[in-house]
Amino acid sequence: FNYKKNHYNSNSTSWISWVNLQKEMKNKILVIGSGAREHAIVRALDRSPQDKEIYCLASNMNPGIAELCDEILIGNFNDPDFVVNYAQETGTTLAIIGPENPLANGVADSLWNAVVKVVGPKKDLAQLETSKAFTRDLLKEYKIPGGPQYETFNSMDGVAEFLNELGENYVVKFDGLAGGKGVKVSGDHLHSHDEALTYCQELVNSDGEFVIEEKFIGEEFSLMSFCDGDTLKHMPAVQDHKRAYEGDTGPNTGGMGTYSDANHSLPFLSDTDISQAHEINIQTAKAVKDKFGVGYKGVLYGGFMATANGVKLIEYNARFGDPEAMNLLSLLESDFIDICNGIADGTLDKVHVQFENKATVCKYAVPEGYPDNPVKGEPIDVSKIENPGGLYYASVDFKGTRLVEAGSRTVAVVGMAETISEAEKIAEKEVSSIAGPLFHRTDIGTDAVIQKRVDHMRQIKC
Repeated sequence: FNYKKNHYNSNSTSWISWVNLQKEMKNKILVIGSGAREHAIVRALDRSPQDKEIYCLASNMNPGIAELCDEILIGNFNDPDFVVNYAQETGTTLAIIGPENPLANGVADSLWNAVVKVVGPKKDLAQLETSKAFTRDLLKEYKIPGGPQYETFNSMDGVAEFLNELGENYVVKFDGLAGGKGVKVSGDHLHSHDEALTYCQELVNSDGEFVIEEKFIGEEFSLMSFCDGDTLKHMPAVQDHKRAYEGDTGPNTGGMGTYSDANHSLPFLSDTDISQAHEINIQTAKAVKDKFGVGYKGVLYGGFMATANGVKLIEYNARFGDPEAMNLLSLLESDFIDICNGIADGTLDKVHVQFENKATVCKYAVPEGYPDNPVKGEPIDVSKIENPGGLYYASVDFKGTRLVEAGSRTVAVVGMAETISEAEKIAEKEVSSIAGPLFHRTDIGTDAVIQKRVDHMRQIKC
């Protein structure tokens, strides 16, 4: 059935028939990606009562996704032609892009050109994530609050002078995708200007552009918004933990765990902090539409810092966070298919978006040696998990019939309860029951760590 809307006037019988048929058509949804984030996306789609078929383009055989999908195909989902061909073969009506690399490669653009609706921004707009310099320049150009003092470099010219200007509070950011590992922060990763200059020289040697900016002092949080190009519907705030080891030490990772609170804020945030983050997301969506003449359709993920001088933007991501997706989609009460269609169709203002008023804690079990030298191919056992609905498979594969680690973050669990403290106990019990050469951070979501963050914010706001 290939009728087009503009072939018929709104009073014709054919037009009415077309509308009715559209309502009755089965949703054929393609999810791109196969980590825990995509497992959460597929699970949220599966909860919808609507008639649907779910397909997945994957990089590994994720058993949680495979169980819920009509088909899962392993292939290069960063290749726009491959993705479009598969979408056409399956009759896909809506695609949801999970990871950042397909966005950077223009997969969304190619799907739209093939008349497939997409949740995920086009390549130009995805620069919010793929280029740190683009985002900083955008905020400056459109006078959006929350930006730092910064400079962009592609050589060592002026680097030492700008570091001297910033003093001891600086951040060096590779201007591109680096899996969450391209940012070096003074005091945490860089302990002198000499170390900073060495890192900058490494980036120059690899022909990399980079941004040096002032370091914000405060507490980080993630605030994501569904966006259809004009309307934004905001999600609860979440705090991620990037560092590999207890007490926020060790190398950066893709994220070791996250928590959210029952009031959809966080214990160290004020109502003003939340509203400022909302406003920055709103103004950014307007700015990219003005700049490119096309709306941002997808999840706009602001990584923010609450400081003594208000909320500052650390960076943007152009898709659901991982682990944040597991927290948020576990709480989502609305029909996720309705939300996704609202994003793609530009009708999000007509979609009711509601999240349950409960707290969540997500903890990742990762391979021994992660992130620098992770073990691979070793079997894991999740048979002692009490709530399979809170288990999300990530970097796993099969060796024969045995589930094995594939080298990155392996599996995540989510605990949900009335309070963060109760949710943490559930998550800790579940993640501790997973057998294999794994480790996890036991401190995420604990009373002591959260109190430390509350005390820190009180201290810096005095």
